[in-house]
Amino acid sequence: MLVHTVWNRLEHRPLEGFIYAITPFNFTAIAANLPSSAAMMGNVVVWKPSDSQIFSAKVIVDIFKEAGLPDGVINVIYGDPVMVTDTLLASPDFAGLHFTGSTHVFKDLWAKIGTNIHNYKTYPRIVGETGGKDFILAHPSANVKQVVTGIVRGAFEFQGQKCSAASRVYIPSSLWPAVKAQLETDVNSMKMGSPEDMSNFFTAVIHEGSFNKLASYIDQAKQDADAEIILGGGYDKSKGWFIEPTVIVTTNPKYKTMETELFGPVVTIYVYEDSKWNETLELIDTTSEYALTGAVFSTDRYAIEEATIALENSAGNFYVNDKPTGAVVGNQPFGGARASGTNDKAGSMLNLLRWVSPRTIKETFVTPEDYRYPFLG
Repeated sequence: MLVHTVWNRLEHRPLEGFIYAITPFNFTAIAANLPSSAAMMGNVVVWKPSDSQIFSAKVIVDIFKEAGLPDGVINVIYGDPVMVTDTLLASPDFAGLHFTGSTHVFKDLWAKIGTNIHNYKTYPRIVGETGGKDFILAHPSANVKQVVTGIVRGAFEFQGQKCSAASRVYIPSSLWPAVKAQLETDVNSMKMGSPEDMSNFFTAVIHEGSFNKLASYIDQAKQDADAEIILGGGYDKSKGWFIEPTVIVTTNPKYKTMETELFGPVVTIYVYEDSKWNETLELIDTTSEYALTGAVFSTDRYAIEEATIALENSAGNFYVNDKPTGAVVGNQPFGGARASGTNDKAGSMLNLLRWVSPRTIKETFVTPEDYRYPFLG
């Protein structure tokens, strides 16, 4: 008869301390997800919403309360970001950071955590999803209308204010005339105005700071010899922060707007020679510090496979014949590496496991009473 003398089990505990959640303005769902995912795993959370997202954050808190969330589980703080962050990161009870925002800010937070490491009771978990310079690559076999729809939706939905927004595009020279013509048709048909009118595809950017930054890049492109604005390029802040959907074509694959995250409705296109497919794959992989999302359009299965392999480290979310944005929770766990974050895949079990600390329990039913092992005779 088999006798079990030991009972082994594994449990998952909340982290010892509190989680600090920092959320961006651009995705209300993310603003709810970052504090709630840690809370779901039993943790106490201190949540600092974006200064540009206060109202929707308040709505989220009201929903949490109506759903029965007890006081003290998710604690929302509005205030100066630096002051709040310095205070929380100085606490010995700081146990983890759940962050979505800019790469620069995330690196600064990581550095502060490192500086304070000797003060903490435990090593903090650091989870972050940061910037992106997300690409669309068209193979010569690609369907032109599909490519253009991917560009327009990927670059201009939500005014390009997504870390996953398409912002650099690589088009083969054989397709460029048709792609350009279709782009002109689609972009010129887009309505821009108040979000209160649901027929508007396009509205204003978030605030004046964003407007001014985007306008400066557009102005620079108008002056540079290696860049040409073929669509858009206008802006107006007399009644809201409106930047026209803008398409830049560059002869320089390392042009500034091919490398720098703009976080707005500006997309830059580089036209490559059809024969330089492999060189273009290498170019995509080495142009940007980011590795968040990317897409390849092709009807050639071999080309798709080549791109998938060559760009395996270039995008944490890789799309085939679709725009590189709009990941669905449960279907496409989201996140990237390099300067795009820790790739802990928000919206999946992988992320939830970051907010627990496993404990192994061994319970012995037949406990030894002699120190001598059998091999000792």
